[in-house]
Amino acid sequence: MFLEQFRLDGKVALVTGGSRGLGLEAALALKEAGAKVSVMARRAAFFAEAKALLGDALYLEGDVRSEERLQAIVDEVERALGPLTVLVNAAGVTWGAPSWEMPAEKVREVLEVNVLGAFLASRAAAQRMRERGYGKIIHIASVAGLKGEPPEILDAVGYSASKGGVVALTRDLAVKWGRWGIRVNALAPGFFPTRMTEGLLPQIEARLQQTLPLGRPGRPGELGGAVLFLASPASDYVTGVVLPVDGGATAL
Repeated sequence: MFLEQFRLDGKVALVTGGSRGLGLEAALALKEAGAKVSVMARRAAFFAEAKALLGDALYLEGDVRSEERLQAIVDEVERALGPLTVLVNAAGVTWGAPSWEMPAEKVREVLEVNVLGAFLASRAAAQRMRERGYGKIIHIASVAGLKGEPPEILDAVGYSASKGGVVALTRDLAVKWGRWGIRVNALAPGFFPTRMTEGLLPQIEARLQQTLPLGRPGRPGELGGAVLFLASPASDYVTGVVLPVDGGATAL
């Protein structure tokens, strides 16, 4: 009875930023649970790793800042795979610099991709979910949106602000869209090995070992289960939640 609640057989999922990193892990988890998966990335060249691991999926090129393109992608997903049930917003960018010197244009770009992009993708998907009275939207936020970080650990104020925006977006949309059966939740990962952190993790790993309750960064495979929980019927009575997957960082 309970294990079956984690199955997604025949359901359709779209993962923005699903070509690599945590977005790709989310796509892999959804596919393993039986979902028909589509992934979106800014450039077709980004799909090489995803195609090697995901195999049979729908690969779609587009920018989450384009409302018109997002609507076309949702239409294409539904034509090719069926009614869209799950959206994972994993598309994101960052820019590191001391806060005193952070270029305004970089903060603007990060906010547009991470916050505006998540909203536009959510609204495009939710229009269809609303018609059917059911849907799951999962934002990939960050512990950086839940607490401040010393500059020696993370010096990317635009990124932190954007993830705080994603946290607020999650809670507000959950309240606004719950009456139509649309559940909106978020995961707040800590430090995981991805392309975004490949230059940072070696510099801070020793400090993470000393300060995190679990004593290490996240490992590949440790986010997918949380994605699956929020995407599946197992979480049908859960909405507006921001779940940290952070080795205990937010418990400090």
